[in-house]
Amino acid sequence: MTTTTAAYGSWPSPVDAALAAAHDGRPEYLGAVGDELWWTAPRPAEGGRRALVRRRADGAEESVLPAPWNVRSRVIEYGGRPWAAAVRPEDGPLTVFCHFPDQRLYAYEPDADAAPRPLTPVSGTGGGLRWVDPVIHLDRSEVWCVLEEFTGPAPTDVRRVLAAVPLDGSAADDRAAVRELSDGRHRFVTGPRLSPDGRRVAWIAWDHPRMPWDGTEVQLADVAPDGTFRGARTVVGGPAESIPQVDWDTEGRLLLVSDRTGWWNLYRADLDPVGDLTDPVALCPRAEEFGGPLWKIGLNWFTPLEDGLIAVVHGRGSTALGILDPGRGTLVDAAGPWTEWASTLTAHGTRVVGVAAGPRTSYELVELDTRTGRTRVVGAAHTDVVDPAYHPEPRVRTFTGPGGREIHAQIHPPHHPGLTGPEGERPPYVIWAHGGPTGHAPLVLDLEITYFTSRGIGVAEVNYGGSTGYGREYRERLREQWGVVDVEDCAAVAEALAAEGTADPARLAVRGGSAGGWTTAASLVATEVYACGTILFPILDLRGWATDETHDFESQYLYGLIGALDEVPGRYKERSPIEHVDRVTAPFLLLQGLDDVICPPAQAERFLAAMAGRGVPHAYLAFEGEGHGFRGADTLVRALEAELSLYARVFGFDRPDVPGLEYRT
Repeated sequence: MTTTTAAYGSWPSPVDAALAAAHDGRPEYLGAVGDELWWTAPRPAEGGRRALVRRRADGAEESVLPAPWNVRSRVIEYGGRPWAAAVRPEDGPLTVFCHFPDQRLYAYEPDADAAPRPLTPVSGTGGGLRWVDPVIHLDRSEVWCVLEEFTGPAPTDVRRVLAAVPLDGSAADDRAAVRELSDGRHRFVTGPRLSPDGRRVAWIAWDHPRMPWDGTEVQLADVAPDGTFRGARTVVGGPAESIPQVDWDTEGRLLLVSDRTGWWNLYRADLDPVGDLTDPVALCPRAEEFGGPLWKIGLNWFTPLEDGLIAVVHGRGSTALGILDPGRGTLVDAAGPWTEWASTLTAHGTRVVGVAAGPRTSYELVELDTRTGRTRVVGAAHTDVVDPAYHPEPRVRTFTGPGGREIHAQIHPPHHPGLTGPEGERPPYVIWAHGGPTGHAPLVLDLEITYFTSRGIGVAEVNYGGSTGYGREYRERLREQWGVVDVEDCAAVAEALAAEGTADPARLAVRGGSAGGWTTAASLVATEVYACGTILFPILDLRGWATDETHDFESQYLYGLIGALDEVPGRYKERSPIEHVDRVTAPFLLLQGLDDVICPPAQAERFLAAMAGRGVPHAYLAFEGEGHGFRGADTLVRALEAELSLYARVFGFDRPDVPGLEYRT
């Protein structure tokens, strides 16, 4: 193809906002149901609902439930595993799932001619009753899961317990028919994992002000013949040890992921004759992560196999799927183009299935045959919806930040098969700050990134200090330094790209959502590096967020990120963008979901009110029916086009193909 010259930012591209929106999201929550694979899948064109999908033995994929059923939990607002299924030899599969609008558990027999029937009641108190991480026990005719129950109107008026829900529907209108399995002593719990002999059960628990990546505890209890839990006790973990997953191997030994050495590694512990846990032994000690942050209940980074092997997701920065032989201590990785494996695995015999993506492939279901070592795509297969020549060619880089600290990033230069920028012109770049902030930006194909790079705008994803994937020490850089280290690291990458000639120093932008929205706003306040910014569903007022303006799960997150409000109140004021609107001089776009209970629209509205009349051009788009993170196709399209419109105005190129914005000053 002949290459011609055109101004950066003005390039035409076949990757429009509608195409990017149609492929937003990824498969989640895999499970083997007999000879079938089931998972949840995004449906942006259907209001952003999550569909439950099955892959039959012959390879055909179909929805288990028709629209408008939305298989998604709101426990801790971020949810978690929302479904379970069991195979009945004569009656086919039975599934239990959480329906997003009312948060009730429903039972459904997909091969029978009957509608889903409710298993749990509705409560009018606060956020009601919510359920997550279900496991069906046909022998007891129950579903064991986590119950989140609101006890008052405030977002922190809530308790969480392990519960058993009858499969016969007797609890559909009767809360008293739900049998509580734990005593509620802990604020947060994960779903119970039953030992192979059925005699013991394990789960994870933690309390405020810790987040699960700070410290958690493994609880162990005996299971009585009547199904009650007895003698629950803490067997491993503590305030400074994060354990995000626990399970059992086929011989009844406890498997767990712990960061006790500074890295999330996999451990195994035996039970002595009286049921006490022996000291956990590392199965493959490495300076790598075999786990991650527990943002959702029921995530799994490992799964034990019938032959004693263990499938693990592990890595440093990027991740791989490996098969660990605990006896030999060997770890063999699956071959393929994938650089990121999601925290969901399932096994069927000697086959393991995960969800993986790479720089040229979107998330798809990948099966590994542990006997042969061969991999194949078995579901949600990636298809090239546009010529791959339009995708960027990312580079993984390490930059130097203040004090000589390392900063990890992925650089996506502008790329087009038929166009290049004018000689001597440097391209604009947008610094992407990921959410969390305890999270990371994976190295995977993202059509939102291609949307910009194929038009001549570079993207730099920064895994700033505090990100996961690089050990606890890197994660802890953000302790009491949120709004400082993240801002400095993003600015250091931006300035380095400009200094080396990769980016135009006059055309740098910063953008992010949620915690990334905070970093974006804080960057516009604290630095003069950026010409503009895109702020999505952000935190803008720390004091408000710390005082009942967010949900329970993160209501004390700031203890670690900033410090206790009653001890360092000045720090909350000093770091909050809303307290320093006079320092904002760069134009910005603010995007907000009106149903967001994590970063509520009230914060955005107060920030806008404070900005009014200051002469700084800014635009605001609010979206009905959208919560924390946009899901609907129409919203995704409007948001992406609005962001491009901002850059066109500020960076000085023409984009008549996207609607203009109405700016305030």
